[in-house]
Amino acid sequence: MTYIIHGATGAQGSPVYAALVAAGHDVTAAVRDPSAFDGTAVAVDYSSVPSLEAAYRGADGVFIHLPIGMPDQQRAYAEAIVTAVTNAQPTRVVASTSGYGAATDDDSPVSVLVRGLRASGASVAIVEPRLYLENLLLPTVVAPLHDEGVLRYPLRDDYAVSWSSHLDVADVVVRLLADHSVTGSVAIGALPALLGADLAAGFAAHLGRDVRFEAQDPDDFGALITPLFGAEGTAPVVAGYRWRLTQADDVIDEARSAQKLLSLEPRSVSQWLRDVGV
Repeated sequence: MTYIIHGATGAQGSPVYAALVAAGHDVTAAVRDPSAFDGTAVAVDYSSVPSLEAAYRGADGVFIHLPIGMPDQQRAYAEAIVTAVTNAQPTRVVASTSGYGAATDDDSPVSVLVRGLRASGASVAIVEPRLYLENLLLPTVVAPLHDEGVLRYPLRDDYAVSWSSHLDVADVVVRLLADHSVTGSVAIGALPALLGADLAAGFAAHLGRDVRFEAQDPDDFGALITPLFGAEGTAPVVAGYRWRLTQADDVIDEARSAQKLLSLEPRSVSQWLRDVGV
């Protein structure tokens, strides 16, 4: 079977690509510059319907997620992807919301992508993770963890989240590419959802030392990550964590969970840390 994987050099796509290759599948990375990729690749431009359509045509499965960019740019990418899928009709499409919500009545890039794919006529499944555990490996988070035994992050102490890792998402994507019986949305994340204290306990168990969670002000978090992502990249992140301060929690619907639909459990924090070699 031939699978086309977007973002095969990045955090979301690379574990999907690796898992499919390990399983012996014919896998092609959809990248801008195939010569820079160590493996089978095809050149695609997210803004070019013909290049996307050529990559998708005849594929047994395609994994899609939007690259980082400004909203207008991402929306244009989403529209191009939807047109290409509609025209090419690959056998199966699995797309990730990348931690963002997909509404039925707004024009956010992820919503445009999800609505369009569902109307494309192809067999489609949408994976919906929440916050990624990999966020906890940012240098600005790791430094106080190492120096003070403090896991500092911009969430309230009582804010429960169905955290998951990129490895968990890859497990679900690979299953959905093969199992066409599940369509619609598949939520990915921990159930019961995790509090900050639960995250700290997972780190403590793995590291063999005391770790405590400390809620951080989103603006303070933003000041620390601005040197990493720039002011433009940081602003929406900070806005997102400010918004979370107004919400009760971020817990997935068990009825649409990977646990319920696919019998796939996400890794515990300590298991994830072992698997990524921390």
